[in-house]
Amino acid sequence: MRLHVDQRHERVLQLVRERGSLRVAELAEELGMSAVTLRRDVETLAAQGLVERLHGAVVWPSGASGPAPAAVPSAEGLVVGMVVPTTEYYYADVVRGAREAVEAAGARLTIGLSRYLPDEDEAQARRLLSTGADGLLLTPSWERGHPEPGEGLWAAEQETPVVLVERWAPLGHPVAGLDRVRSDHAHGAAEAVAHLAGLGHRSIALAVQESPTAPRLRAGYAAAVAVLGLSPVAASLLQDAPSRSEADRFERTLEYLCEGVAGGDVTAAIVHSDADAIVLIPRLQARGVRVPEDLAVIAYDDEVASLADLPLTAVAPDKRAVGAAAAKLLLSRLGVSDEGPAARRHLDILPALRVRVSCGAAAAGA
Repeated sequence: MRLHVDQRHERVLQLVRERGSLRVAELAEELGMSAVTLRRDVETLAAQGLVERLHGAVVWPSGASGPAPAAVPSAEGLVVGMVVPTTEYYYADVVRGAREAVEAAGARLTIGLSRYLPDEDEAQARRLLSTGADGLLLTPSWERGHPEPGEGLWAAEQETPVVLVERWAPLGHPVAGLDRVRSDHAHGAAEAVAHLAGLGHRSIALAVQESPTAPRLRAGYAAAVAVLGLSPVAASLLQDAPSRSEADRFERTLEYLCEGVAGGDVTAAIVHSDADAIVLIPRLQARGVRVPEDLAVIAYDDEVASLADLPLTAVAPDKRAVGAAAAKLLLSRLGVSDEGPAARRHLDILPALRVRVSCGAAAAGA
């Protein structure tokens, strides 16, 4: 039998008065209500000063008669929802890091996949919330890694804590005020440029596939080239006219690099991703371009760079650390830690450069 709203409120007050502190998910389950309905009821009661809400928990007001509220709600039973485009390739380690941090705290991770489909991010997030998620880790399918004007507003409107993972938002956009954890891809690209410059290269090309990572790679590359006073290299035509297919991307990138080497305009290149580099290097060699003698190469991602026939120097974002840091930040917002961060946080995790053979300066034992 469905309870009237007044009966629900009375029952909520009774349980919270008796126990001092209850998680929203536990309370919803005990009352046989959806988490969404209960959150609405709790907001109403909190507005009236009858209860207090503390990051995923309902607490009996301090100073009122009843048991003292628990100082820090336990993570036991907490559910963290995570929406990612895929659990393959790059995001496999991001999810793994988040899962390890969530489970170490005694909570549970649930996953929603958007598959880069329009509107699927919001649909998956709402599904996870409706099935009891207490907070969200979100990696929206924004083509440039950030929302365009008017895009993604729903993420900033959630009542539950939200942490962006490997995404950011321009200043002034409502989503810019959310907690965020990401790899500093611009720093990674700049480190690659600096390493090649340290080896004596003055003309360094950037060959990137279009992805949410690409804009930050270009920004870091351009900044490092300017700061180090390197020779400008014409951008690949792919930047202005995206490829029509994967085969087209490889062919045009190959021509871009071969022409640069032949004309003496390019002596080194940063290639995103290492999977692309593994395909391109044999084609370059077939065209008479020796790696690293004629063209030093640094790949970006380090998913399979070490497994190439010619082991690739690569920039390696610490994906597992990103997932773990995002999960811990969300858990602190849910009141699990003794001292949750009072201010919102934007955390950038720096990638590492792993030196191998393809840049011409292999590290010992790499």
